[in-house]
Amino acid sequence: MSGISDREKAFENKFAHDEELKFKALSRRNRLAGLWAASLLGKADKDAYAREVVVADLEEAGHEDVFRKLRQDFDAAGIAVSDTEIRTKMLDLLTEASFQVENQ
Repeated sequence: MSGISDREKAFENKFAHDEELKFKALSRRNRLAGLWAASLLGKADKDAYAREVVVADLEEAGHEDVFRKLRQDFDAAGIAVSDTEIRTKMLDLLTEASFQVENQ
């Protein structure tokens, strides 16, 4: 019986570890997206804006809240960035963020 219990514990530990890495990668992606958007928006304090984007991700599950914040901020500033460009950038940055988190 201890073999099954050990396997269950190992599975739970791996799941928790994977979820932690996923959370870190998404947070890093949001920060990178914020830095990218801040440079396009001409923000003086790019880090502060990046933190705003990270906090925006806490509004709802998924990434639509981050997309919506970026879309609204680009629109308000009159910056012409397409939905596709924002979504593609978010995907590219998730790949980069995942690599960074895994290689820390």
